[in-house]
Amino acid sequence: MNIYQLFVRTFGNKNTAPLFDGDKSQNGCGTFANINDNALESLKALGITHIWLTGVIRHSSMTAYPELGIKSTNPQITKGKAGSPYSIMDYYDIDPDLAVNPQNRMEEFEETLNRIHEKGMKVIIDFIPNHLAREYKSLNKPYDVEEFGEYDNKNVVFAKDNNFYYCPNQEFVIPTANSQQPIATTVTELVEVPWLRQAQPPQYQEFPAKASGNDVFSPRPSVNDWYDAVKLNYGVDYQNNHTKHFDTIPNTWYKMLNIMQYWCEKGVDGFRVDMAEMVPVEFWRWSINELREEYDAIMIAEIYQPHLYKEYVNAGFDYLYDKVGLYNTLENIYRYGQRADTITNVWNSLQGLGDAMLRFMENHDEVRLASRHFVGDALKALPAVAMAALMNRGPFMIYNGQESGEDAEGAVGFSGDDGRTSIFDYAVMPKHQKWMAGGKFDGSEFTDEQRKLYDFYKKILNFRLTSDAINKGAFYDLMWVNPWYSNFDPQYVYAFLRYFNNDRLLVVINFNQNESRYCEVKIAEDAMGYLGLQLAAHSSQLTATDVFTKEKIEYNLSELSTRGIAMNLEPCGIKILKL
Repeated sequence: MNIYQLFVRTFGNKNTAPLFDGDKSQNGCGTFANINDNALESLKALGITHIWLTGVIRHSSMTAYPELGIKSTNPQITKGKAGSPYSIMDYYDIDPDLAVNPQNRMEEFEETLNRIHEKGMKVIIDFIPNHLAREYKSLNKPYDVEEFGEYDNKNVVFAKDNNFYYCPNQEFVIPTANSQQPIATTVTELVEVPWLRQAQPPQYQEFPAKASGNDVFSPRPSVNDWYDAVKLNYGVDYQNNHTKHFDTIPNTWYKMLNIMQYWCEKGVDGFRVDMAEMVPVEFWRWSINELREEYDAIMIAEIYQPHLYKEYVNAGFDYLYDKVGLYNTLENIYRYGQRADTITNVWNSLQGLGDAMLRFMENHDEVRLASRHFVGDALKALPAVAMAALMNRGPFMIYNGQESGEDAEGAVGFSGDDGRTSIFDYAVMPKHQKWMAGGKFDGSEFTDEQRKLYDFYKKILNFRLTSDAINKGAFYDLMWVNPWYSNFDPQYVYAFLRYFNNDRLLVVINFNQNESRYCEVKIAEDAMGYLGLQLAAHSSQLTATDVFTKEKIEYNLSELSTRGIAMNLEPCGIKILKL
């Protein structure tokens, strides 16, 4: 499974001269129509099997559509002009920004689903179960669906069937800052108070105050909190030792299951679940079981607590984010000089769950590989990409623009110059536009460097689909049999096997960005048994072939566990050898 995260707002945006903090009319916005046959055929050829359409459900935004009854959300509780796609305004509606004709936004979304399905790919969308926008109001919900909070008892902090948590008799206090400029923090976080640029901002009022989305049970969240969103109540009393009230199904559970069923009925094939770990696992066990009585939905959990992995897999999730494991390890190798052999700790810590992990090197939350905040050169990041793509049988994901070397250079508004493509602003992806080529999606405007990068992604993604060793096979770590003193440099080089029947692969990766490495990669005797390599009476000379370059390396079968296979790895070199 190869997933392409497609952020609709930026994917098709052809504007080449956006303004800082510009609105939709100034900066443009991609639409479903931009996901045309050319785009889909190119994505299919790239090796994509699943498209994650990001930001499609209607969310907070400063762009109004009065003809549709859609008001702009208050700038005091909106992140950026375009708003956060994770601050949902209506779970049953499509963001009108993404339609050529906003009146027909649902039809245009459904047409896009059909186009993707006709090309043989599946569609995943975001499901945001933990929080919704402070000004949430559904205009498109089915007639028999109750509004969130419609029957809440607002005089108590918690009640099992309340949809929200409250701060009784206390008014919500809008976060403030001491500066009229964006508040710059770390590379991983840049916060801005958008209303500070408003001459006379309308005063947002909320009484009683609701708990904020990141579990702040106070009427005074900070600018670093998810102040634009409110926490949904799944029957957990956080103020009283996280007591669970699941004796009967809480009201919110029914509401959220109904939403998933609604989108599955539209033809959506699955969900990337935002902050799944902030919702009780009991809900997932119940809701996924209920959902799959009717729909074979793919469920991917954004989760960052490894001790919860097994529990969420057992609850029904197909795949989990591998952020704190492989992603963070690879990031540390590049940015902080961590040893390559620490990758061993990743698979070792997963205790057999490696195939359930979704691997990636970019998404909307992470710094672009090509940005100065990470590598600064997309081609030098390819060893990390190869490692993430080839380690296990689980899915691999790339983020739109990654294959074109998007670097997210410069500040565009709320998001600041943080190495990410903004999800809060009407932004563009200049490098991606060279692949888009005005709607041809043929890369005809690529530079030579971009073409080289794109070709690598195309090779590695398609190889994942066609290689039994990768998509069906087992994994064998070779680092323990290749210590430092044996013509092998574990500071920079990582080696492993993937194998299924007679499809045998040796993968060797050099993470050193500036220096080549000579290696003699040994394969343990027990691994040779797994591989089905047997000494022949007449000959022990064999040939390993690089699956991409077709380079051939001779080796002696009888010396695999002693001398190994000798090779030279150029800086950022990757060898995938068929044994």
